[in-house]
Formats: sequence, structure tokens, C-alpha cells
Amino acid sequence: MNFRKQPKKNIAQDLADDQLTHIDLDEHPEARGREKAVEAQPEPGDKVRIPTEIWVLVVAAFIIALGFGLVAPIIPQFARSFDVSLAAAGAVVSVFSASRLLFAPVSGRLVDKLGSRKVYLTGLLTVAVTTAAVGLSTEYWNILALRFLAGVGSTMFTVSAMGLIVRLSPPTIRGRCSSIYASAFLIGNVIGPVVGAALSVLGLRIPFFIYGACLGVASFVVWWRMPVLSSGPAVNADGVVQKTMRFAEAVKDSAYRCALVGGFANGWLNLGVRVAALPLFTAAVFNKGGAVAGLAMATFAAGNAIALQFSGRLADTMGRKPLILSGLLVNAIFTGGIGLVNDMTALLIVSAIAGAGAGMFNPAQQAVLADVIGNERSGGKVLANFQMAQDLGSITGPIVVGFLAQTYGFRLAYLVCAGIGLVAMVSWTFGRETLASKQPGYRVDAA
Repeated sequence: MNFRKQPKKNIAQDLADDQLTHIDLDEHPEARGREKAVEAQPEPGDKVRIPTEIWVLVVAAFIIALGFGLVAPIIPQFARSFDVSLAAAGAVVSVFSASRLLFAPVSGRLVDKLGSRKVYLTGLLTVAVTTAAVGLSTEYWNILALRFLAGVGSTMFTVSAMGLIVRLSPPTIRGRCSSIYASAFLIGNVIGPVVGAALSVLGLRIPFFIYGACLGVASFVVWWRMPVLSSGPAVNADGVVQKTMRFAEAVKDSAYRCALVGGFANGWLNLGVRVAALPLFTAAVFNKGGAVAGLAMATFAAGNAIALQFSGRLADTMGRKPLILSGLLVNAIFTGGIGLVNDMTALLIVSAIAGAGAGMFNPAQQAVLADVIGNERSGGKVLANFQMAQDLGSITGPIVVGFLAQTYGFRLAYLVCAGIGLVAMVSWTFGRETLASKQPGYRVDAA
């Protein structure tokens, strides 16, 4: 008999061509509905470059944060120049946060309908125009109305920026992308007030014009360098338009539910109480409380910046949950510890460690959102609800803590803050790990 020689099989090529990621649906019912196997992505250790589009967002984030740092310290002071009460001056800040919270659901729908790029640019330009117009205000109500509109634009570009990061970040470096984006905002927020102090001789109106110009520059950078492909409905690799992820679908995922709780805690501890209550605490405990508060905020930022240098990479290798759990624990304990100190050195130390905790869990939690939605789907409403949870925490935190501090003292107020963070940490113990290579049931099959 004549046997024809069979060609030698290239096993390595077969493995490369046929690798599939499988999740055991019996063990992980949350994955039901996502049964279709997907091509295995490169391992987290592989050298994957951050896309140019992400760097565009990073540059824009730095410019935005730098400009915001110019005006944030002087907004209440500018309102007071119209001979209004302290409460009325504070309302200028509150109305911005309230409009962000109210308009977040609409922003999510706009992202799903129009695409992230269009909404991002529209939001940036809205804030640019309204902020510059604040510098032209002649009456108090002008500032109030313009800050409300600026809040609308702010939530538009915040939600759409999250959508762009979700869509453009390679799955294996989502933590790194989130970390670099957060670092840009942090650096801008640190440098902005320093530049603002140097420009204080120009008066209270000029910084608003400068911030408007900064946002105009950021808008141009994104319009020039961000591809139009990133706008419009999401499509998969085959060009098929993908169904938008609804909030009702996302909330079935334990990871997303935990992210909502974690976002609320982050808003409460790090975006609300840290900014609003810390100056009151230092004024009550220390001489020259304003200077001490500034130093404490600076050390928080320093700790945050240090943690951001490694937390994103670790989230892409160790998994999301280890960074989230440890970060929330550190952030909660040391934020609560602020109310127990009466020494400036101790305050600076606990502030720095609390900042490091925030820098540990935030990139990982942002990466969880991207894991839940995926690169090939739009999830504007899903992202908007996360943003709402964070804003809700940043609004309610200072109110509750202020009441507790006035009634029972700062010690109890900050212990409640620690409790909020620990509740978020405990909730995350029940959330699933979303990094593909770390999920139980993950395996590579060879055909």
C-alpha cells in the first residue's frame, strides 16, 4: 500500500490560532449570557503599548485639571465679592455638584446615542464657555446659573471620558491606562493652585478666562488627535453594531454592584470629606489651620501619586480585587485616623497613607467597569450610574460629617467615614474578580 506522508503539524501555531478563554457557567452563573468564547488576549506580562488615543485623553485631563486648579480656590471668594452671605457663596460650589448629579443619566444616554467623542467635546466646550463667562458676571445669579451649566458640561465630558477609556484601553493594560489618566488629573490639580497663587495679582476674574482658554486647548487637542472612529455606535471586530449594555444588565454582575458601593465610598471619603471637612478639622485643632490643611492635602496627593505608579500594573497582573480590597482598607482606616490625631506630623503621615490607599483601589475599580462593559459595547448609562454614585457620596459625605462633627465632635465624624470605607471593602469580598486570567475556571484549550 502507498501511504502518503502527512505534513508535520505545527503545534505552536495551532495553539496560537485556537486559544480560547472559557468560563465554567455552572460555577459562575454571572457569566451566563456571555457564553461565547473569545480569543485569548496576550498575558498581562506581555509588552502592550498604551494607545495614542489614551495619551490624548491623558494630555487633555492634565490641561483640564490644571485650569480647574486655578479657579477652584477662588470661586467662593469671587461670589462673596458680590456682597452675599457665606451660605450663598457655598451654594455656588453646591450647584455645580448638584447639576452633575442630576444630569448624569442624560449624559449616559447621550454617550450611547451620539458616541463618546462628540459628547466629550460638547461637554468640554460647554464648560469652557460658561467658565469664561463667569469672569464677565455682573450679578450673583449670573455666577449661580453659569456654574449650573458648567456642571452639566462637566458630567458630559466626565462620563464620556470614562466611555472612551473603556473602549480604547487594551484589556490586559486597563489598570495602567486608568492609573495614567488619574495621574494626569492629580498632577494638574496639584500644579493648578500653585500657578493660581502666582496669578493672584491679576485679580479674581482673569483665572476664569485662563481656565476657559485651557479647556479650549484641551478641546482642540481631542478634536485633532482623537479619531472619529471612537464616536458613534460600538462595533465588534467583524463590523457588527453591538447592543448597548443597559444598567439592568450590568447591575446583575456582582462586580458592578460592588463598584457602585466603592464609588460612593470614594466620593464620600476622598472627593467630599477630604476637601470640605479637613479644613474645618484643622482649624479646630491646630494653629494656622489653613496652612496645615493645605499641607495635609498635599501629602494626600503625594501618597496618591506614589501609589498610582504601581497600582495599575498590579491590577493588570495580580487581579482587580486584591488592589481594591487592600486600597479600601488602607484608605478607610487612615481616613478614620485623621479624627484621632492632634499632632501635625501624625496628621501628615495618616493623610499620605490614606492617599496611597485611594491610589491603590481607584485604577483597579475603573478597570472593573471596563471589564464589565468590554471594548466592543457602549455602556453610557452604566458609567453614568457609577458617576452618580460617586457624586452622591461627595455631596452627602460633607453634610453628614459636618453635622456629626458639630454635634458629637470630629472623632466620631471621621470614624463614620472609616465605617463607610469598610462597608465598601466588605462588599467587595463578595464581588467577582473581573481580570480574565485570574477568574476561576479560566483555561486555555488547544484544538
